[in-house]
Amino acid sequence: MPRPADRTGEPTAGDTAPARIPRFTRAERQVHRATATLLTLCILTAACLYLPFLAELVGRRALLVTVHEWSGILLPVPLLLGLASRALRADLTRLNRYGPHDRRWLHSTLRRRRTGRPSGKFNAGQKLYAAWLAGAVLVMTATGLLMWFTHLAPVIWRTGATFVHDWLALAVIIAVAGHVWMAFGDPEARRGMRTGSVDAQWARREHPLWAAEARQDRPPETHHPPTGGAGP
Repeated sequence: MPRPADRTGEPTAGDTAPARIPRFTRAERQVHRATATLLTLCILTAACLYLPFLAELVGRRALLVTVHEWSGILLPVPLLLGLASRALRADLTRLNRYGPHDRRWLHSTLRRRRTGRPSGKFNAGQKLYAAWLAGAVLVMTATGLLMWFTHLAPVIWRTGATFVHDWLALAVIIAVAGHVWMAFGDPEARRGMRTGSVDAQWARREHPLWAAEARQDRPPETHHPPTGGAGP
């Protein structure tokens, strides 16, 4: 019977199964799934509200409006609850930090090079997408509240909020569609989000800096020498 890989993702003697590296905790995967579900509800109900042929097909406009409003209001909640997870907070810190390797990754990607694209746990494209989507959700929530509670602002403000909300919604749909398209093109990335671990060879190819840190058991994307004392 084959022995499992060690905790760093390196194969042990007698291994026949691919080595795996832990990538996402259960809490992180649940936050991702809940956020994806709410965002999908927002997009689908918005499509049914704005596209006449879908509106006629589905009907029940009042119900669609209610589902759309509450799914939008609840959209930030999974992330806020997930902040109780230390792993999620660490990954948010990674997403918010850019280094020289991110510039090299962007430069190589824009020139369509398959080599010379170093990245940590998240590449520069993922970081930009996460930052953009977080900002878009905040703006969508604010403009949606102005549209929902009509007494909060004068008519001219609500008109501007509607304009921003509608066009930003289209941009979000395009960005999310691109995200889903990229995910479908990378089965191992999807497996990592579904199971929490990824193949070690995939990690070394797609996220070499993070894979090296995982092998050396270092804190992710840091190079500070370990301090004394027992860990938590």
